[in-house]
Amino acid sequence: MKSEGGINILAIEASSLASSAAVLSDDVIKAESFVCNKLTHSETLMPMIDRTISDSGLTMQDMDAVAVTKGPGSFTGLRIGSATAKGLAEALDIPVIEVPTVDALAMNMAFFDGLIVPLMDARRNETYTGIYTFEGGELKVIRPQCALPLAEILADVNERGVKTVFLGDGVKAFASSIQENCRVPFMYAPASQRLQRASSVAVLALKYHEKGQYVDAGDHVPTYLRVSQAERERAARGET
Repeated sequence: MKSEGGINILAIEASSLASSAAVLSDDVIKAESFVCNKLTHSETLMPMIDRTISDSGLTMQDMDAVAVTKGPGSFTGLRIGSATAKGLAEALDIPVIEVPTVDALAMNMAFFDGLIVPLMDARRNETYTGIYTFEGGELKVIRPQCALPLAEILADVNERGVKTVFLGDGVKAFASSIQENCRVPFMYAPASQRLQRASSVAVLALKYHEKGQYVDAGDHVPTYLRVSQAERERAARGET
């Protein structure tokens, strides 16, 4: 590690419409930048990273690891985020810490005393989702991140019978279906905690790093969970 007595992590989040970057140093979020607009990640991500590093009072050379959401999420966003993380990690000769996107999203609702159910809009009435809770101050995975029809995850929530908080861009996309079909007390995360944030990625990344869970830059690849729309269309035409 380059730092003495601690660790500096640059965290990148580009798995959805929102993109963000954060710097964590010795378990403190030193700086974070967040954008959710119609500009593409290719336009916003590197300037955001540069600004966040500068705002943290550190330099790129001070970073000990680059953390990035490895998926699922937008195919384009994941590719841009992963390519950026790999490029920076290779240039700095530091590892990549891969953080599951849905786990990081659940981390936004730390210490909620019920079920945490992220809902990322995967189109075609499907969602990237999972079920989480907090126990002893730690995020616990009850149902690992997966791609499901919305009805299936709601049925699981109803069966568990525990109050639930929903978050993610799927809240807006699926609000009417949740209202009609959720049979347990539920709430939606506030706007400040609803979408993916690099600060949550950084917090989980620190825990992974402490356990030795990181990879060389060249070994990092995104996890998509399902094939892209273009691949589905090729398959439908019988092309390979």
